[in-house]
This record gives sequence, C-alpha cells and structure tokens, in this order.
Amino acid sequence: MRIESLACMALSDGPGAQAFFTEVQALAAQCGVALRPPPPEPTTCCGRGCNGCVWEGFFTAAEDWRADALEALRTAKDF
Repeated sequence: MRIESLACMALSDGPGAQAFFTEVQALAAQCGVALRPPPPEPTTCCGRGCNGCVWEGFFTAAEDWRADALEALRTAKDF
C-alpha cells in the first residue's frame, strides 16, 4: 500500500484504526523503519458517549501516530 493511501485511511473506529496500524507497521518492516508502538485502544469506555470520551483521546493519539509514522516512511524511502 502506498503512503498516499495510508494517509487517507479513516481512523474513525477501533477496527479501522487497528487495520491502519497493521498496514503501516507491515510497510515499515519492509522498509526497515522502526516506529514507536501505536496507541492502545481504550478499555475503560462506558459507552454513554461522554464529552471527552476515552475514544476521542485514542483517535487524537492515532492521528498523531499516523503523522509521525508516515513522516518516518517518507523520510526513509521515496514512495
């Protein structure tokens, strides 16, 4: 998968984020790029849609991880 495709993958639910992490980590391994671990999924959500839900923090962290990971890949190899 190309970086442009990875940059466009939705990070709007847990399974989608995990699929994204898997794709990026596989590409990084192929390129010999070391990445920090992606953020763990929350385990304390009550499911009531709270303002400031733990999932909001997870998705923010996932977006930050995406930016760092894609930059590392772009730096390592021209895609």
